[in-house]
Amino acid sequence: MLRILRPLAASVLAAVLLCTGLGAAHSQDAAQAAAQLALPNVMDVRVTGTPERARLVVDLAARTEFSFVSLSNPDRLAIDVRAGTLSVPEPSGKPAGEEEGMVSEYLTEQAGPDRIRTTLTLLSPAQVQQAYVLDAFDDQPARLVVDIIPATAEEFAANVAKDLAASTAVTPAIATDSTPAGGSEIPLATKPLVVLDPGHGGIDSGAETPNGVKEKDVVLAFALRLQELLVSSGRFDVALTREDDSFLRLEERVALARTNKADIFISIHADSFQQSEIRGASVYTRDENATDVLDKVLADNENKTDVIAGFSMPQMAPQVVDILLDLMRREMRHQSFSLAQSIVHQLEPSVALRRFPVRQADFFVLQAPDVPSVLVELGFLSNADDMANLMQGEWQDRTAEAVARGISTYFDSVEEPE
Repeated sequence: MLRILRPLAASVLAAVLLCTGLGAAHSQDAAQAAAQLALPNVMDVRVTGTPERARLVVDLAARTEFSFVSLSNPDRLAIDVRAGTLSVPEPSGKPAGEEEGMVSEYLTEQAGPDRIRTTLTLLSPAQVQQAYVLDAFDDQPARLVVDIIPATAEEFAANVAKDLAASTAVTPAIATDSTPAGGSEIPLATKPLVVLDPGHGGIDSGAETPNGVKEKDVVLAFALRLQELLVSSGRFDVALTREDDSFLRLEERVALARTNKADIFISIHADSFQQSEIRGASVYTRDENATDVLDKVLADNENKTDVIAGFSMPQMAPQVVDILLDLMRREMRHQSFSLAQSIVHQLEPSVALRRFPVRQADFFVLQAPDVPSVLVELGFLSNADDMANLMQGEWQDRTAEAVARGISTYFDSVEEPE
């Protein structure tokens, strides 16, 4: 559970908890107060849920502050945003999703002249895993994203008690911004090792645009930014297969991860395709049967890298290959798929994705039988929109932060090492 926000969040809600009639008492003054404070409008609210996780997304006219609190009798999670008005088409309803999850219903309402509250009624104990605000980009407004995961009854009761105690304390009302990318309070005896693999390098430039933008440079810059975020979270050790414009064979990249006993391996690419309309990010796990023709083409191109660069792949006995594939299928497929899902889940509200963004293809670089491995395709240099994003620092930062959060949530879901 990400607890970093809770002391601040509870103090922000103190006045609301103590003055439950605030919205009714000041309804006539709400519009005037909002205008004076120049607070943003809440444009839309939606909740999705499964038995394992729920997500609240609040569309905002501009970035703002937020807070959240756990409430009992009945069990609820209340999320407040500092905003003056709301124009939500459907302010109440049930979460979208095929299965019944932790949240039975939600309600968004004006809780005060400067506060919009969304209350989630819980079917089972739950807690906020992480919460963050995204800047507006393209045609997407600013967004608050709150991820919710199951809690034990004891954990939920402790959260309620802690929030109630904080609400009665004499503390300045301070709102917070976002949980740090990759942040967590899960205690680990040793930090997990994340190996990032910027694709290509050296004499192998990867994809290249007519004006000279090279895939090898784009993915290295992104990997360095992602490394910085993960290290600054204090939770991970992070190594890169290359930190400069050097060439590595595919099996050398895999060997680096295995030799160093990496906990996960993430290869980063930004390819091209002859159909320029193809665009969007995706995350691959390894499978001999590609998801579609494009996936097979991309995998074949990457696997031929060493030959193109003047190197030949070592020949492996068929028996060895069979063993590696069997081990990978039995031990790593599930973990790799979970990692891919976690990353895509964080990318969804942040960047444009391909249809069915968790995909499979026969990438050689994902062959490690003992390391969960995924390949992140940031986008396509052959698409004008993707190209513009890939070259933009703000997009790179936002996407790196989303991938960092995905890595963090993956490790939240696995057992701690013994």
